[in-house]
Amino acid sequence: MDVLVEVERSGLVESRHRGVLVHVDPAGAVDWAIGDPDTVIFPRSANKPIQALAMLEAGLPLEGRELAIATSSHHGEVMHLELVRSVLARAGLDEPALQTPASWPDSPHEHARVIRAGGGKAPILMDCSGKHAAMLLVCVLRGWSTGDYLTPEHPLQRQVTETFARLTGGSPDVVGVDGCGAPLLATSVARLARAVGSIATGSTDASRRLVAAIAAHPTLVSGTRAPERHFVERLPGAIAKTGAESTMVVGWPDGSALVGKIEDGSARALTVAMSRAVEVLGGPVVLPEPRPVVLGGGRPVGQVRPAF
Repeated sequence: MDVLVEVERSGLVESRHRGVLVHVDPAGAVDWAIGDPDTVIFPRSANKPIQALAMLEAGLPLEGRELAIATSSHHGEVMHLELVRSVLARAGLDEPALQTPASWPDSPHEHARVIRAGGGKAPILMDCSGKHAAMLLVCVLRGWSTGDYLTPEHPLQRQVTETFARLTGGSPDVVGVDGCGAPLLATSVARLARAVGSIATGSTDASRRLVAAIAAHPTLVSGTRAPERHFVERLPGAIAKTGAESTMVVGWPDGSALVGKIEDGSARALTVAMSRAVEVLGGPVVLPEPRPVVLGGGRPVGQVRPAF
């Protein structure tokens, strides 16, 4: 993989982050790339727009804020948890139905809030609990079992795999297990970009509803302090989603899309690389601080900067 981001301290580059960036045009053809577009990755939560689309096509009746939380990797803020409970209530279920592992909130601020309130790890605090609540709602509405909804053979997961294969243009390269316990589908960076671009057009009722929810509620898809939300706010009509181990997708209404993957999984490099890629492709500066500072003795002595 190519060097995408450098960490410079006092004039010396002390760290480098390698990765892949791929942009596809509205027809799905690769028209700009750094690194190999055929690199196969686990998109992790960057797959959530595909999973959400599959659930909508299976009858998920959510719109707006509740659909945004179904697509989220939320930070465990109060507004996120209230919406997860709302989706569960639609299914007539309570929090014990969630099969997400007991976790702390992703946000250190929310982690501290839970501790101050005397709370502990809980399945609803896991960042994927909104997706799981939506999965359970689909299962209840379709008459599918809820106790095994995470198994690859379950009708819900077969629906997700079929939608994934249709949008990416082929079966998953690898089927693994995500951090939340759901099946995890691997594909190439270029094929993932084509899938996201297809969703971003809003060309079907399901994709239109999904794009509208993400575009209107970026802080529900991630969090109040999440840099991911700036991509949606600064790119009108676009959708954006990050995934663990430093993957990110951005899709535009014309069907073009950008995907980035940092090889070492570094979150600090991802948004720097993606923001720079948007600029190279003719877009605006996305992040309020596109080059995070490196501190020495409490003062700036360098920066995390793109290498392209």
